[in-house]
Amino acid sequence: MTGRPAPVVPPWLRAWLGPIVALAALVVVVLGVLYADAGKPGMVDAWIGAAVDGVRPPWRYVALATDFLGEPIGAAALVVATVTGCLLLRRPRAAVLIVAGVGLSVGTTTLLKHLVGRTIHGDGNLSYPSGHTAFATALALVVALLATGWLGLGRTVGTLLVLAAALVAGAAMGWAEVALGAHYPTDVLGGWCTALAVVPVTAWLVDRMAGRRADRMADAGRREHS
Repeated sequence: MTGRPAPVVPPWLRAWLGPIVALAALVVVVLGVLYADAGKPGMVDAWIGAAVDGVRPPWRYVALATDFLGEPIGAAALVVATVTGCLLLRRPRAAVLIVAGVGLSVGTTTLLKHLVGRTIHGDGNLSYPSGHTAFATALALVVALLATGWLGLGRTVGTLLVLAAALVAGAAMGWAEVALGAHYPTDVLGGWCTALAVVPVTAWLVDRMAGRRADRMADAGRREHS
């Protein structure tokens, strides 16, 4: 026994997250360069947007409800609920990962919006990448990563759960944003990839810092008993 806490993300899961982080970051950068300072949809945006934009009831109500979950009040409620669950289960490091992973994902999209300067519906509406999509994807991804470790899921099942969570959450919020005319489809892709790039790195940093803290506490304990 080393006294080190179990990582929030299983080691085998981290092995394949590295390439995903690199690919996702590359997509974010490429799209950012392609649509820098743009105020119009690209060819792909126009094609997808024509099929999705302007949905009617009852699907419009579904889109509005989904969009609300990415607004400050809805997002805060989801984060508080998941953090509270972690604390009740005595998993403080998981709570830290939820706050850090989601916060850094959304914060990164905010920074990128100002750097890229892409707009929709006027110069004041920065759109790339989608913060709503990044939030939904990040939260779902963190919860799936934590569940994989807590439940002791195997490599295949755990991988499928993480991928499915990221895909479903990102697709649902992305559809809502495009359907409501709040974002271009490539904004949504950029937000999804931002979360895929940020969350695994954040999880690694949280595990690393927790491991170092555990080592310091163990060293202090050994010195006390020596």
